[in-house]
Amino acid sequence: MNLILIGILAYILLQLFLGIYISRFIKSEEDYLLGGRKLGYFLTTFSIFATWFGAESCIGTAGAAYQSGLAGVTADPFGYGVVLLLMGLFFAIPLYKMNLTTIADFFSKRFSDSTSRIVAFIMLPTSILWAAAQIRAFGLILSSTSNLTVEISILISAIIVITYTAFGGLLADAYTDLIQGTILIFGLMLLAYFVFSSSNEIQNVFQFIALEKSNLNSSSESSLTLNFLQTLELWAIPICGSLIAQEMVSRVFSAKSYKVAKRSSIMAGSLYILIGLIPLSLGLIGYKIFPNLEHPEQILPLIAQKFFSPVLYIIFAGALISAILSTVDSTLLASSALMSHNIIFPTFKINDENKKLKISRLNVIIFGVISYLLATKAEGVYNLVKDASAFGSSGIFIVFIFGLISKFGNGVSAISTVLTGSIIWFIAHYIFNVELGYIISLFAALSVYLFVGLTEKYILNFLPLIKKFFN
Repeated sequence: MNLILIGILAYILLQLFLGIYISRFIKSEEDYLLGGRKLGYFLTTFSIFATWFGAESCIGTAGAAYQSGLAGVTADPFGYGVVLLLMGLFFAIPLYKMNLTTIADFFSKRFSDSTSRIVAFIMLPTSILWAAAQIRAFGLILSSTSNLTVEISILISAIIVITYTAFGGLLADAYTDLIQGTILIFGLMLLAYFVFSSSNEIQNVFQFIALEKSNLNSSSESSLTLNFLQTLELWAIPICGSLIAQEMVSRVFSAKSYKVAKRSSIMAGSLYILIGLIPLSLGLIGYKIFPNLEHPEQILPLIAQKFFSPVLYIIFAGALISAILSTVDSTLLASSALMSHNIIFPTFKINDENKKLKISRLNVIIFGVISYLLATKAEGVYNLVKDASAFGSSGIFIVFIFGLISKFGNGVSAISTVLTGSIIWFIAHYIFNVELGYIISLFAALSVYLFVGLTEKYILNFLPLIKKFFN
């Protein structure tokens, strides 16, 4: 066990060294946040895949399947995989051609600078919550391979990921994604082969699926309606929430052409769904192998320890940690980009590239510390990611879709919609604990955008004519 821990720590030190080395080539904000906009097919595809395929896809999905079966894993891998496909099919090209640095820049160009700043401020908790999920998953891996407690492991993990992100930026992340993404895919496929070929575990997966289907078929009509709405909620959160995530669009913007951005998103989405089925399957049968775990999200590392030799497990755990580093790197960079590029720099009129780099790195450290504190309080990785995708995203999604495909609505309707969606979801989710809070907030945001937009377009425009008529 000590040998495994030493191997993992050596792997982490190698990652840190790479981040520090590549930091020598970072000269501007664009280099730090977007890798200089020069990534080709392989780097872009694996960067998108590894950014999304992190803690929630492996640790979180396996733990949720272990604890709740298929009902607990709608968002991953299916929901987030669909997001990548939608980005490639419909959104990558128009967004790329706008030459944006952050997704908030879109709202500035289409609506107003005030809209951009409000959107950036509301999106900050999303990236911070996502980073907290990765830090927690990192800590769970360390604790499962050592005598360290989960709390101490999370603290060590936070220090490592904050250091790695502050130095390396997106460029270091992209190069490690290509290598470690390949190793992670190979490791998951090899683990699945060992588990399912050494026993009858594959039969248990189909038994779980058949049992849940029979339970669904025996449900009443009212419960079926509720199940439909709950399923719609589970699909809406990852799709609507993640389609406009800075972590997603930063990879699109870093590609060297719009064709690379489009095709890489589609390839990454297909790969994501295919590989994501492996942790899901291992989580479903995990209870048979390790029943009554105190921390269900430790199931994947424990299965890997059981079926792999120490050398293979070191490689697998190292690749898994690398994927987590990639995701947390992206989330901390996203929060830093939104705060610095869209709020601090315009407000204080900062144009010097050296100052921009220092402020961006300082923001990474600050948000990393906040993410660590959240990771210590969270119930689990999967819940952290769902809250991250849902937080304030319903109104932003509505404004983004209308703004991209039409000229209907302006800054007033955009700001009203974003604030309405955020407030309604926060009240429904955290105060009243409403089960369908996201669907409610999405509908409320749509209604406000249409109402304010129509009021501005038809009613207010006719007021001068009405006054003239009565005069």
